[in-house]
This record gives sequence, structure tokens and C-alpha cells, in this order.
Amino acid sequence: MSSVHPASQEIVLRLSGITKHFGPVTANDSISLDLRAGEVVALLGENGAGKTTLMNILFGHYVADAGTVEAFGTPLPPGDPGAALKAGIGMVHQHFTLAENMTVLENIALGTQSLWRTRFDRAAARDRILRLSRDFGLEVRPDAVVAGLTVGERQRVEILKALYREARILILDEPTAVLTPGESDALFATLKLLVREGLSIIFISHKLYEVMAVSDRVVVLRGGRVAGERRTAETSREELAALMVGEEPVLPPIVDVDFGGEALVLQGVTTSGKTSGARLERASLVLKRGEILGLAGVSGNGQAALAALLSGMEQAVAGTIQLFGETRQPWSAAQAVDLGIGRIPEDRHAVGTIGDMSITENAVLEAIRSPDFCRRGFVDWRAARDYAQEIIAEYDVKCPSPEARIRLLSGGNMQKLILGRALRPQPALILANQPTRGLDVGAVAYVHAQLIKARARGAAILLISEDLEEIMALSDRIAVISRGRISEPSKRGGKSIRELGEMMAGHGLEAA
Repeated sequence: MSSVHPASQEIVLRLSGITKHFGPVTANDSISLDLRAGEVVALLGENGAGKTTLMNILFGHYVADAGTVEAFGTPLPPGDPGAALKAGIGMVHQHFTLAENMTVLENIALGTQSLWRTRFDRAAARDRILRLSRDFGLEVRPDAVVAGLTVGERQRVEILKALYREARILILDEPTAVLTPGESDALFATLKLLVREGLSIIFISHKLYEVMAVSDRVVVLRGGRVAGERRTAETSREELAALMVGEEPVLPPIVDVDFGGEALVLQGVTTSGKTSGARLERASLVLKRGEILGLAGVSGNGQAALAALLSGMEQAVAGTIQLFGETRQPWSAAQAVDLGIGRIPEDRHAVGTIGDMSITENAVLEAIRSPDFCRRGFVDWRAARDYAQEIIAEYDVKCPSPEARIRLLSGGNMQKLILGRALRPQPALILANQPTRGLDVGAVAYVHAQLIKARARGAAILLISEDLEEIMALSDRIAVISRGRISEPSKRGGKSIRELGEMMAGHGLEAA
């Protein structure tokens, strides 16, 4: 992405021999890397490879057990985020750190002036924010309250926070994990402008196509160590994938099969939108046993309403719903489990798990009332632990023990546990809502393989995803949702990515 060959530019950041242990786990093992002026270095690796830990050490959130950090030739004191900020380092976290009840302007300017100053010049701050916004294509309204912003707009605010503090090095931790394809493209355009103005960027990701699109150089981590380093122009997605996971993941083939009977039929369904925001509007679809029906759409077009409806969290105000041949009224969340609906939720942190509960507790959350785990009103924790251990073994969940808090797991391992919880009972209908969002290439391949296996045994799978490559790779039929309406589905390969993208934008969509 740089206009000048990075080898000819000065080193602005150097990490040497960084090592960090969390109890018996080695998160970083003697990692060294450098960053040059006007360069984009991608830090690539599986979930749990040590990428975020390394950057938290750089920014002063963690203290390394060994190793040093230098910015512009000056050593940074360990565990001091203030020193990192003063050195010109800005960090945009995967999970944003914004005060939702404050305005954009207040979030950006917070902490940038001395406490001894009695007056805050809001007009000057607004002018500066608008200038930065214009110069770098980061459209934002300074007086907007953060709670009302989209995910993409919130990320722009985080980047503006760093630029407002005159950052010269910008760390982006999984910046597209919660963005739509369009928002990701806008971010990449912004990064080009930032580099052109002389910023140096560390781009943390596990998405190979993004790394190939934005970086000058790639450093690959595996198991807390540097597995390799490549100039982007001299490598390939296949080579990087092999460095990440030891070998290139291979997805099992999807063979054409005769579908079974109708598992789910929606006819003219409209929802209230009280739980999920955007509503379904006279939506219709047919999902058959033994098929994967892919539903593509830009975030906010009714996918959340459909997922909430099937999960028992949303009510229909019009239309009819048939489940396995029986017409039903909307069901509760508990009834959804009893009806044989396996749920892989969109947000594994906020909805899929309870972070401060153990892996065992999370593994049996949806079945805690069943006779398998509840005896005479008391939970049989030995049976629960045994069940969690079976999921851990069967779904290759890397964790210290079943008693560990689930928030300590990487995103990929957390998703594997959710996958095991949803699929192990062999549900007849599976709601897979953004099942691979934020996962690395190895974890993505694993999730896909499990869905294909469930399809092979006859499960009906509704795959909701904003990743068109995922939709086109897995789905037997593909429909598009836009403004709450669902299109007539087409067979796999019946429409190109461009055609589907235009339908996602609302062009030429014919509701079923």
C-alpha cells in the first residue's frame, strides 16, 4: 500500500523478544517484529495465536514477562498506555471503547486537555473533527450521540479519536470483524489515505483476502510464535493459510442430494421489531430438510428479526408459520429448544455465552431443565461437566479446563463450544446466524464442515451471513433479504456475486 519501498524507510516501531505467560499458557513466545514509516504490516494468525496479547503489550495494557518495545528509537515503559499515546501510538480495539451516552465530539475530545483548563473550546474541537473527517473520508456528525450510530460509524469515531491525538502509528485489532462488506471497503479506502499522509499501520486480522488487499508485509503468528514473514506482493493466500494453521484447510465437498419435506414455511410474516429493531415485512420462505438455505443481506435489513423470531425472542404480528408441517403460533425461547431448533447466535459474547460463567455452565445452559442435568430440582454438576468435556473433545475446544470462565477463550474456541451445544443434540432445524464472524481460516473451515455434516444427516439449515463467499460456498439455494423482504431463492451458482450484491442493495429484489 505504501508508495515507497518499506526497506528504504526508517523503523518507527520495534518489538524485541516479547514473551508473555498467563499461568501455564504461553501467549507470546519471544516475538520480534518491526514497522517502518508509511508501511502497513498485517499481523495474521488463528484465534488465540497471540496477536491481541502482543498489541496489548505494545500499547501498555499488559506487561511482558520479557522483551522490549521501542517507538521512534525510544524505549516505552512497560504497562503505561499514557506513554504509548504520547509516543504517537493509537489503537482501535475490536470491541469499541466508546461512552454511548456521550456525543461523538465528547468521545473524541475526552482526555485531550488538561484538567486545569476551565473552558473547553467546543467550536475548535468540532472544526478539527470535521476537517479530519473530510480529509480521511471518515464521515461523522460531531453532535450525534454514540448510542444512535451504526457499527461502521462507531469505528470511524474510534479512528478519529486516534487521529485527533495526532497518532503516527495506528493499530487496528480485527477492524472488520463487525463490519459489512461495504463498510469494510470504506475502511480500506481510508487506510490508503492514512498511509499516504505518512501513518504507519499494524493491521491485525485472520482474513486472508483482507491481508492481501491492504498490507505491504505480513507477519504470521502460530501458537504464540512467529511462524513466518512475507512481503505481500511475493506470497499467496494459500501460503499464508499454510503458515497460519500448518496446512491449508480443506472443506468437505457438498454433494447434491434430494431434499426432504418442508421443515419451515413462512408466509407473509411481519414482525413487531420491538426486540430486534428492523422488522420483517410480509416475508416468505421455504426451508427443506437436508438443505442449507443461505440468506444474504446487508446488516440491519431484517436478519436479526428473522433470527429472533425463530429463536423465540420476537413475535409475528401477521402471516403464518409452519414448523415440520404444523401451523404454529410464535414460540418462546425455551419452546424453541424443545421443538428441536438448534441456535447459533450472531453475537457469541452478548447472546451466545455468559462470560463470567464456566465452560460447563455455558455448555448446558439450554438444557439445564432436562432430566439429564436436573434431578429433583438440583443440577447434577458431575453430569454437566461430563457433557461439557464431551463437547470439548468432540469439537476440539482448546481450553484450560471445563471449570474455566468462558470469556477466557479465544473467539474461535468460544464458537466451537456454541457449535457443540447447538449441534450435539442433533436438532432437526439449525439457525446459523453469522456462524463464522470474526473467526480465522481454520476455525471457519471447521464450522463449515460441521454444518455440512449436519446437512448430510438431514437437518434443515438456515444460514444467515453477510459474507457472500460463505453463502455461495455452502448454500444449496440462496435468497436475499432487503428492507425486511425475502427474495425468491435461486440455486447455487444461479446468480453471480455482483447480482447478489445488487439485490442486497435493494435493486431488482422480488419478494417471494
